[in-house]
Amino acid sequence: MREAHSGAGVALTPAQETAAAAGLKGMMPMLGPDGRLRPFLDYTLSQLADAGYTRVGLIVAPETAEAGGPDPLRQYYRGQGQPTRLSVSFVVQTEPRGTADAVWAAADFVGASPFIVLNADNLYGVDVLSALRQAHGPALPVYERDQLVDSSSIPFERVAAFALLTLGADDTLDDIVEKPGAAAMAAAGPKALISMNCWRGDRRLLDACRDVEISVRGELELPMAVRLAVQRGVRFKGLPAKGPVLDLSRREDVGMVVDRLRGMQVQT
Repeated sequence: MREAHSGAGVALTPAQETAAAAGLKGMMPMLGPDGRLRPFLDYTLSQLADAGYTRVGLIVAPETAEAGGPDPLRQYYRGQGQPTRLSVSFVVQTEPRGTADAVWAAADFVGASPFIVLNADNLYGVDVLSALRQAHGPALPVYERDQLVDSSSIPFERVAAFALLTLGADDTLDDIVEKPGAAAMAAAGPKALISMNCWRGDRRLLDACRDVEISVRGELELPMAVRLAVQRGVRFKGLPAKGPVLDLSRREDVGMVVDRLRGMQVQT
């Protein structure tokens, strides 16, 4: 198991500082092997294209005069960063009410099709994304705790903020506990089953995202919507998965992620 990384002394470039200050973690610039600066989200889109996906909806805030200028994400993907292997649409979430609300905002974009949902500040493996695309019905990648920590360079204490899973004998999801805390995660053992908030769903998951109650943290949370869907009888198949999953959710992650992405080819 890897030791925790310290956030002390983390230095960002001016462009990375700008993205961090704006809360646009997916737009954090990374230096590619061709010497070109690309946003982190380009790496995610490239992985999705490699895994066989063709349409992507990016959940964005409304464009308003108060925003202080053009939205850099829209500006980039409508301009120089427009993908050639993917069709990208912008899906507006009216208010930042949580991840379940963000998924519900995409209901019209999704229509009657199955879909996957993933974080813009996480980078998942092509094999994991391919397995989700080929799954029959709702599903999720399932990681073992210590393998995820070791392969992803994620500090162990941060895993307590992830979701702890219970699977049934047929590898379908029985229960999910969001942010279980350090004691519960430690007690679950090295092979504890972890969700990295990447899901395949259908209209039934959208309906649960619409109906889920506000969590104790004051948000409409996707894991809780999944739990509601399970209570309604939806079966989510647990797909065994291995890391790494690169996580750019905190400032101190930037240096490690830059190092891990160095040399990785990107084609959106």
